[in-house]
Amino acid sequence: MKKLQILLIALFFNSLALAQEKASGIVYEDLNRNGKKERREKGIPGVAVSNGIQVVLTDDKGKYEIPIAEHQTLFVIKPSDNNLPHDENNIPQFYYIHKSNGSPSGLKYPGVAPTGPLPKSVDFGLYPSEKESSFTALIFGDPQPYNERELEWFYEGIVKELEGIQGICFGASLGDLVGDRPDFFPAYKDIISKVGVPWFQVMGNHDMNFDASSDEFSDESFTAAFGPATYAFNHGDAHFIVLENILYPDPRDGQGYWGGLREDQLVFVENNLKFVPKDKLVVLLMHIPLFEENGDSFRDTDREKLLELISPYSNTLSLSAHTHYMKQTFFDKKDGFQGAKPHHHFNIGTPSGDWYSGKILADGTPASTMRDGSPKGYVFLEIDGNTYQTKYKAAGKSSEHQLNIHAPKILIEGVRTTAQIVANFFTGSPSDKVRYRINEGDWKSMDNLEGTDPSFWLEVMEWDTTENYLPGRRPSNPALTDHLWRASMPSNLSSGEYIIEVEATDMFGNKHTAKHSFQVIKQP
Repeated sequence: MKKLQILLIALFFNSLALAQEKASGIVYEDLNRNGKKERREKGIPGVAVSNGIQVVLTDDKGKYEIPIAEHQTLFVIKPSDNNLPHDENNIPQFYYIHKSNGSPSGLKYPGVAPTGPLPKSVDFGLYPSEKESSFTALIFGDPQPYNERELEWFYEGIVKELEGIQGICFGASLGDLVGDRPDFFPAYKDIISKVGVPWFQVMGNHDMNFDASSDEFSDESFTAAFGPATYAFNHGDAHFIVLENILYPDPRDGQGYWGGLREDQLVFVENNLKFVPKDKLVVLLMHIPLFEENGDSFRDTDREKLLELISPYSNTLSLSAHTHYMKQTFFDKKDGFQGAKPHHHFNIGTPSGDWYSGKILADGTPASTMRDGSPKGYVFLEIDGNTYQTKYKAAGKSSEHQLNIHAPKILIEGVRTTAQIVANFFTGSPSDKVRYRINEGDWKSMDNLEGTDPSFWLEVMEWDTTENYLPGRRPSNPALTDHLWRASMPSNLSSGEYIIEVEATDMFGNKHTAKHSFQVIKQP
C-alpha cells in the first residue's frame, strides 16, 4: 500500500511537470499604490513566491521565475517589512489565479472565470511599512451564517462591537465563513470589512463546493472569492501558515470529509519553511483541529508530518475552530512533535457560538452559548517578538469575563449539602491552577474534571421544561469539556451573606477572577 501511495504521488508531480509553463515577474514596492510597476519603483529582493508547491526567492532586482500548471495559483509570501494591497472589503490581494479555461463546469456555485493565457509578467506590488515586533491580531472561529437572518446576527452580535477598533494589525477567520452557501461570500466580505483591518481567510468544510469531483476542486468558489486556500505570510517576527485541511471526498470511503492535508500541501509547507529562520514564531491557522474528536477525525500521518516539519522551531502555535467549543491541546514527542517544549494547539470559540441558538438577547441576537458552556466570542492574538499570548473576548461582555461559577444561591443553616462549586474557566487547560475562597477567607485549590457545564445544562433544560414559547432555538446538548474545576460547598456556615471568589491562573501567568453570591438562611 505504501509503495502504491509513493507511486501515485510521483505520478501526480510528473503530470504537473508535463503540463507546466514558466511564470515570471517582479515583486516591487508599489509607492503610489496604483497596482502597476512604475520605472522608479524598485524590485524587492529575497521575497518568497509560491505556486502552492514550490517556493522561490526573488533575486536582487525583485525578479522571480517559477513553474506553473493549470489550476495553480501564484502568490507572494508577504515579508514583515511590507504590507499587502487589499480590496474595498479589506481582503488582501497577493495572488494570481491561473485557470486559463476557468473552473470545472457543472458546479452549483460559480468558481473562477477563465483567466486566459498566462501573462508575460505576473507582478506583485507591496506597500512599504515598518516591521512591528509587537502587534495584535484578531482571530474569529466560525461565523457560519446559513441564512440572511444569521448574517445579520453575525454583524449585530460580533462585528458591530469591533467596528473601527484600534491597535489591530490584521484579522483572520478560521473557516466556515458561511454555512454551505458560497453565494454568501460577498455578504460575508461586506460585513467583515466593517472591522476596518486587513482580513485573511481560512477555508472550512462548510465553504466547499460539495459537487466537486475531487479535493483539488472543492475550493473553486473559495478561490474565486479569496484566492489560494493554502498560503503563508510574515508579520513582525512571526510566520503564519494558512492551511485548508479538509480532505473531500473522504479518501477512506468517498463519503463526507476527513481532516487532513494533501501531499502537495505538505510539500509546500516543507519548501516554505526552508526560507523561515528558526528563531521565528511559527503560527498555523486551520479549520479542523489537530486533536481527535469523536473518533478518527484527522489523518494521523498528516498531523505527524506537519508536527515534524515545525519541530525545529522553538516557538510554535496552531489555531483551529470547527467544533464550536474551546480546547487547549499540547502535542509532544509521542505525537510526533520533537521540539524542546510541547506544541500548543488552541481550538478557539466562535462568533456563531452554538450555531446561533439559545434565547434572544436584548440586542436581538441569540445567546449562542457554546456546548462547553463558553460564551460566543473571538480571540486577540498578542505577539511580542517570537512569543505570544492569546486572550478570549466574550461578545457583549467585559474583557474580564473569563470564568463562570455555578453554585447554589441559598443554603439552609445546619443542613448538610451535596452541592458543589463548579468553575468553568473558558480558555483553561487541565494543568492550570484554579482556587477559591469564601468571604475573603483562605484560598483552597479546586480539582480539575472532565464533564459538562451545569449552568449550560440549565439553559438547555429550560427549553425542554418550559410550557411557554421561547423565542430563538433550543441549544445543542452540552459537550464534555476539560476546563471545569470543582470543590464541595461547605455545610457548616452560619446564616448570612457570602461571596465565593474563584481565581484562575492561565498558561501565560495571567490571573482571572469571578464572584458568586449566596446566602445561608435559617430553616423556616
